[in-house]
Amino acid sequence: AWLSMAGAGDKGLPNGRPVDEWGIRMEEGSCNPAGSSVTRGGAANGPAAVYAIRKWDEWLRKYAPPGAADYDFYQSLPALSQGNVAQQIFWYTAFVPDMVKPRSEGNNTVDENGNLLWRMAPSPHGPYWEEGMKIGYQDAGSWTILKSTPMDRAKAAWLYAQFVTSKTVDVRKSHVGLTFIRDSTVRDKSFTERAPKLGGLVEFYRSPDRVMWTPTGINVPDYPKLAQLWWQNIGNVNSGAATPQEAMDRLAAEMDEVMARMERADKAAGTYGGCGPRLNEERDAEYWLSQPGAPKAKLANEKPQGITVNYDELVQRWQEK
Repeated sequence: AWLSMAGAGDKGLPNGRPVDEWGIRMEEGSCNPAGSSVTRGGAANGPAAVYAIRKWDEWLRKYAPPGAADYDFYQSLPALSQGNVAQQIFWYTAFVPDMVKPRSEGNNTVDENGNLLWRMAPSPHGPYWEEGMKIGYQDAGSWTILKSTPMDRAKAAWLYAQFVTSKTVDVRKSHVGLTFIRDSTVRDKSFTERAPKLGGLVEFYRSPDRVMWTPTGINVPDYPKLAQLWWQNIGNVNSGAATPQEAMDRLAAEMDEVMARMERADKAAGTYGGCGPRLNEERDAEYWLSQPGAPKAKLANEKPQGITVNYDELVQRWQEK
């Protein structure tokens, strides 16, 4: 998500092609990832990705509340509602329930009458971002039933999924958790009535802009194997053990190494049904950086003049689209 906000990948929704926000390259019309290093046509260690991690580390050190670097996901939830954060750059809708609780329950981000002291707005984007790119991450109610699941259990899971995602259940569930998966729920009359108390959440999900926040895409051949590499390397930046460039170089190399093993397994035994990685041969980085799209060459100015958008005008634009 952070790399997509910076603009590390290519244009395209739900994910950039040929290079996605993970920095993994997969050509249009192919199902074979071709690499994440710039030398293979990827962008995981390109200038935009390095900018993204450098900016994350800089903002974390300069502006986050004391101790924030050590928070995990669940610790960050109560930290927000304590009122110690002036601006949250990236958040999940799972954070919202704590942010709309009454003041009597320890929520310092509402006034005595329960009126919000905050508003929700689209994520900012960095200098490498272009119109037509995604700008963040969200999950939206995906269900996966494995082929290996015994048929009786698969049928039971399918039936339960129908119940959980049904209109009546989803409206109720969404009022409690405020995590939407159905358009019909977003447009339900009950949310029209509740919208003023949700800080822009309903207006955003009723707008066409919501499609710019998308899940991980098909360029990523094995999420568990590759995802674990990220925080190991990003954590080295936070601890001071590595610079952003060093961390992303190592991350890209490790992802390519894992994908090389996957490629061998797919060629030998069809482990990935023929859609495993087929890594590009390495070339000089300048070759790829001089091509259109990602990986993108380093900008001469990575800090252009920022633009502040009037919030009321923004919401009005959502409603007019």
